[in-house]
Amino acid sequence: MKIVISDAKTGKTFQTELEKGKESALAGLKIGDSFDGGVAGAAGYKLKIMGGSDKDGFPMRGDVPGARRLEVLLSDSPGFRSRKSGERRRKKVRGNAVSEFIAQLNTLVAEHGEKKLEELFPPKEKKEKGEKGKA
Repeated sequence: MKIVISDAKTGKTFQTELEKGKESALAGLKIGDSFDGGVAGAAGYKLKIMGGSDKDGFPMRGDVPGARRLEVLLSDSPGFRSRKSGERRRKKVRGNAVSEFIAQLNTLVAEHGEKKLEELFPPKEKKEKGEKGKA
C-alpha cells in the first residue's frame, strides 16, 4: 500500500510504500482517524487519514460506511465532478474504512515530529530518459 503524506505547513507531499506485514496495523481505521506515523516510517508524527483509492482506482468516500465498493448517487467530489449545476450521477466508490483492497492512502500531518519529513523521506533522483532514434 502506498502512503501519501501531505504537510500543510511546508506545502510538500511525500510518498512511501508500506510493507504487507504493516498493513494490518491500519486495517479498520476510517477517514478522519489518526494513527502513529511510525507505521509509515515517519516516527514521531501523527497522521490523519483524508482519503485514498482502491486497487482498481475507485476513490474512498467518507460518507459511505464500511470497506465495500458500492454504487451511490453523487453530486460532488470525491468520485464525481458535475458539469452542470444540480447534475447527479450514479458512480462506484469505496467505503470509508481501510482494508486490504486499498492501494493508496492519502494522509495529512496532524502532529509534527522532531525530524523534518525531508530528512525521513529524501528525494529520489530523477532518471534521465535515453535518447531515442539513435543508431
